[in-house]
Amino acid sequence: MTDFTGTDLACLRGQRLVFAGLDFALPSGGALVLTGPNGTGKSSLLRLMAGLIRPFAGRLAWGEAAVADDPDAHRARVAYVGHAEAVKPVLSAQDNLTFWARLSDPREAVARTRLALEEVGLGGLEEVPGRYLSAGQKRRLSLARLLAAPADLWLLDEPSVGLDADGRRRLEGMIARHRDRGGRVALSTHAEIALPGAGRLDLARFAVDPAAGDLMEAGEAVAEREEDAPGEGAGAR
Repeated sequence: MTDFTGTDLACLRGQRLVFAGLDFALPSGGALVLTGPNGTGKSSLLRLMAGLIRPFAGRLAWGEAAVADDPDAHRARVAYVGHAEAVKPVLSAQDNLTFWARLSDPREAVARTRLALEEVGLGGLEEVPGRYLSAGQKRRLSLARLLAAPADLWLLDEPSVGLDADGRRRLEGMIARHRDRGGRVALSTHAEIALPGAGRLDLARFAVDPAAGDLMEAGEAVAEREEDAPGEGAGAR
C-alpha cells in the first residue's frame, strides 16, 4: 500500500528554524500523534503536511511521487482542521457545512451534510446560525467537514479542544471508522484520544538550537523560494 512520507524535513517560520531532520511514514489505515511542548512545530508540521506551507528542506511523498510534483493532487487528498473554526456566523449550521460538501461532490452535498450533522451530534440544529452555536458546537461543526467532504488524509490540530465527553467519543468513532476504510490521520493533541496502534512523533527531538546556523541567511533563501508559491490557503478544506 502507498505510504505518505516525509524525509529529512526542515521548517522555517519567519527567521526561526523550527525543526530539522524530521522523518515520518503514515500508511493506509495509520494514525500519527504529534507531541511536544508548545513551540516545537506541531501546527507547522500539520500545515506542511497539508501543503499550506512548503518545507525549507526535505521531501514529502505519496508513495514514490513527490508531493511537490503535483501539489493540486495532494491537496485533493487532504482534509485539514486547524485551530480556527471555519464557521460563517450568518449562515446556518447546514449551510456552513453544505458549502464544504459541494466542493467535494455537489450531487451528494445535501445528503452528506445531513448525515454529518447527525454523526457529530448536531441533529436538530441545522437551521441555527453559526453565531448562536457554542464553542463546542462550532468545533463539532468544523469536524463534520471531515464527513461531508471526504478525503484520504485527515490533518487535525488539537481537534478535541472545546469538546465534552460525548464530543470526544464521537471524534474517536469518526477516526476509527476512517482508519477502518483505509484512511490516515495525523493530529496534535494535549488530551488523551483513543487511537489504537497509533504512532507517536515527538517534535522536541527535532528542535533546532536558535543559536545554530545563520537563520537570517536561511530566511532570505526561503523567501526567494516562496515568491511564486501559492497562497497558504490555496486548496485547504
